[in-house]
Amino acid sequence: MASQPITPITLKEYIDIERRSEYKSEYIEGEVVAMTGASRSHNLIVANLTRELGQQLKGRPCELYPSDMRVKAPSGLSYTYPDVVIACGEPRFEDEHVDTLLNPTLIIEVLSQSTESYDRGKKFAYYRTIESLREVLFIAQSEYKIEQYVKQAVGRWMLSEIGSLEAIIELPSIKCVLALNEVYDRVRLP
Repeated sequence: MASQPITPITLKEYIDIERRSEYKSEYIEGEVVAMTGASRSHNLIVANLTRELGQQLKGRPCELYPSDMRVKAPSGLSYTYPDVVIACGEPRFEDEHVDTLLNPTLIIEVLSQSTESYDRGKKFAYYRTIESLREVLFIAQSEYKIEQYVKQAVGRWMLSEIGSLEAIIELPSIKCVLALNEVYDRVRLP
């Protein structure tokens, strides 16, 4: 049986469906990408990040959103759900529903085998068009490794790779630090 061509949907259709749905999906260039369930390791890493960064951000003008805050790229061609997103300063939202963030400062994606190329490809390309975004972290589940991209002058991004459980990574965009042994607390590598 031949597969049916995917008919792109409009942004309005996506938002209407998404706000009524029990399940999350992302929108990239007219296509809807279903969000699948996450592994134990993925959930532990997100929980560890939320705990560690949440404590450091307490009392500061930054808000941390784990997994359920949609982020819009300025082109309007991308609506995604980062694993963790932080907005410093006054958060701005697309409309009165307050469910689509326009000005993230830091985005964190926990990579999985099924989504890694998508996260690093189209998704990261759209993230880089967000003016307020200063930093992106890609966190591996299959090894102890964090890739940190920090925005430099003229839209350039500097990559640092951290791969030791004893390492501590500085997050200049939010003035926090992460110890890899805390990020990977209770995570069992395959």
